[in-house]
Amino acid sequence: MIKRNEGFANLAAGYLFPEVAKRRREYLAAHPDAKIISLGIGNTTEPLTPHITKAMVDYAAGLGTAAGYSGYGDEQGLTALREKIAERLYPGMASSDEVFISDGAKCDIARIQMLFGRSVRIAVQDPAYPVYVDGSVIVGAAGKPLADGGHDNVTYLPCTAENGFFPDLSVIKPDTLIYFCSPNNPTGAASTREQLASLVDFAIKNGCIIIYDAAYFAFIRDNAIPKSIYEIPGARQCAIEINSFSKLAGFTGVRLGWSVVPSDLKFSDGTSVKKDWNRVMTTLFNGASNIAQRGGLAALDDEGIKETKSLVDYYLENAKIMKKTLCGKNFVAAGVKVYYTGDSPYLWVQFPGQKSWDMFDRILDECRVVTTPGSGFGPAGESYLRFSCFGHRSDVEEACRRLEQFKL
Repeated sequence: MIKRNEGFANLAAGYLFPEVAKRRREYLAAHPDAKIISLGIGNTTEPLTPHITKAMVDYAAGLGTAAGYSGYGDEQGLTALREKIAERLYPGMASSDEVFISDGAKCDIARIQMLFGRSVRIAVQDPAYPVYVDGSVIVGAAGKPLADGGHDNVTYLPCTAENGFFPDLSVIKPDTLIYFCSPNNPTGAASTREQLASLVDFAIKNGCIIIYDAAYFAFIRDNAIPKSIYEIPGARQCAIEINSFSKLAGFTGVRLGWSVVPSDLKFSDGTSVKKDWNRVMTTLFNGASNIAQRGGLAALDDEGIKETKSLVDYYLENAKIMKKTLCGKNFVAAGVKVYYTGDSPYLWVQFPGQKSWDMFDRILDECRVVTTPGSGFGPAGESYLRFSCFGHRSDVEEACRRLEQFKL
């Protein structure tokens, strides 16, 4: 019999978000009358905006006509969309031929690991979005799970309140693939220009490549905070940026994202990284939905940008409401600490001395509110919960009323 890919055997317990969903289902089965409110998984909740919806509806209707029908498109994406992304989001920083359209950031992060193989060193922020590590484990670049909740062959970069949620880069070995997310999922920390400059400088000096996850860039409201790694001089020599329409335009179910791979970025033998990424995208991917790409185009014209900003502002207001509750006197008296910058959809909340899953279960049982356990994002996430601002306003307000009654 053919042997199983040992990477799957090396994965730790179930992927975080399905485990959250499983516990929710089990609780509902035991308490069928419970009205559970989710402040957990970062799934958008508000309807797509009118201008963007119309663009997709009109295009979809056109597919039912001889003149409007379209089949396969370029695997790299619609030329007009690649040009629009370069023009609107990377002016003077990237060209359209360096932009590759995909079915979402998570998918790109998984596929991009094929560029580097199983022998590459991995470094990740701790805590971090689980796919960075789990994807590395599956392809064989990371090894067996460790007792502390980490994985062998992965350098964990603790991002804690004590270091301002920016890691000590000196522990990273040369020639390492560095996964970095800003604004960060789950901590919500948005790295400063000076911090990102130090990251780029380190990568260049040590032959590292940065996989920069900018999926939450639209939530940045502080003009001093970079929205792209390419705002930093030298980043084109050492960084790939992954991005998404999921949180920008509410496309979590529509599925549309992109990556930027600069022509300047080279492997150690001088081969263009963009050349190999183009091969991955044309061999292992068949292009994003034509309908979704028309929605992406609409999201980046003047009316679309206005609509998406309003949508993101709605979620940011949810976050302010949640922060006020979580900074209430019952939480403060119990030593609970809330970390929120105003530039992210997530609040990172510490319950000192408590286990993340224990607090998850307590809040689910006593408040009937779903959160996300911080320990699921890495060892440094223990004792934290992530609260997501993605929710209907009425649900967020009701969840906050319940949390105000929570006995810590």
